[in-house]
Amino acid sequence: MTIAVFPGSFDPITLGHVDVAVRARTLFDRVVIAVAHNSSKSPLLDAETRVRLAAEATSHLDGIEVATTDGLLVDFCESIGATTIVKGLRGGADYDVERPMALMNRSITGIETIFLTGDNALSHIASSLVRDVARHGGDITSYVPPGVSTAVLDALEHRS
Repeated sequence: MTIAVFPGSFDPITLGHVDVAVRARTLFDRVVIAVAHNSSKSPLLDAETRVRLAAEATSHLDGIEVATTDGLLVDFCESIGATTIVKGLRGGADYDVERPMALMNRSITGIETIFLTGDNALSHIASSLVRDVARHGGDITSYVPPGVSTAVLDALEHRS
């Protein structure tokens, strides 16, 4: 059985994330969406909410599951028997950020990273932009799976 890990902060999960997970699933028997803690970010949504929303967004899809991870991604991959990390790319800037991480992960444990280019129709969607649009009163429902918009708006309301 081939297992891939699709890591990210998923703050919040977007339709672009779901698209990458679905396409990764066509390449691997099992895809684990790893909701990670990124020490350089201050998330809007807590980890439990991000995991719940990702699980709800992919609950209808066989072979895709959601877990949380903290620490080295390669350690998480080894703990579940994953052989590959999957990263979605919207454009060249994403590649410039992701390439050094892929090289570091491979140098630590030999785990490979594959890059899937995002669907062109979704390539403008980024979690940070979704949060910003919501923060300024815009409608984000066409960028996120059902239920995510409500969670984002609730989190923003509790922050103010």
